[in-house]
Amino acid sequence: MNGNKPLVDLMQNQLEQADLAHLDVVICPPFPYLGLFKSGVTLGAQNMSSFESGAHTGEISGLMLTEFACRYVIVGHSERRADNNESNDEVALKVAAALKIKLTPILCIGESDSVRESGKLFDFIAAQLDAVIKQIGITQFSKIVLAYEPIWAIGTGKTASPAQAQEVHQFIREHLAKQDKHVAANIQILYGGSVKGSNAKELFSQQDVDGGLIGGASLDPDDFLSICLAAKQ
Repeated sequence: MNGNKPLVDLMQNQLEQADLAHLDVVICPPFPYLGLFKSGVTLGAQNMSSFESGAHTGEISGLMLTEFACRYVIVGHSERRADNNESNDEVALKVAAALKIKLTPILCIGESDSVRESGKLFDFIAAQLDAVIKQIGITQFSKIVLAYEPIWAIGTGKTASPAQAQEVHQFIREHLAKQDKHVAANIQILYGGSVKGSNAKELFSQQDVDGGLIGGASLDPDDFLSICLAAKQ
């Protein structure tokens, strides 16, 4: 819940001038700003309802998003799970609703500091994944993007070390591979948690880290562009 109209213009201009060939760059602004981006920018939304339409005041349907040329939607972000009590099952329903209308879900999973310290990290991540697998089936994972976001590293300035990020990304891929090796090998798994221009290259160089879900750094177009270029390298 950040940004303004001048930032939209600044980011649009920055992206138009940059050489981003061979990169997938998706901008996910707050709902009111979706319609301000001009063509040439791939858009995603930060959330959507699991309902198609109806008496759900304040919610946004996936079909509404497609009318604004959205191709992606973030689902299950840790802040949505915390602030709006979104359960694993509710997140799974949103993934299914997005796929139904050919939106690509960016499915967020990740643990708090207390979960990591309890030694139940992998069980926690597996439960988040399994709820979605149960709802849509493993083969449908070929149509989604995963984002691992350690909650303790979001907006805190803390960042998982490249080794910590790789460990969890590798677990995610291996967990999916138990059911479908092809899906597991080809799915994009992004890292999200205080990614900056200064640490992006090392994070993205890890074998199972396929890119980033960028939060605070995306509010600075120069820093965001440096992260994009780190991914390109």
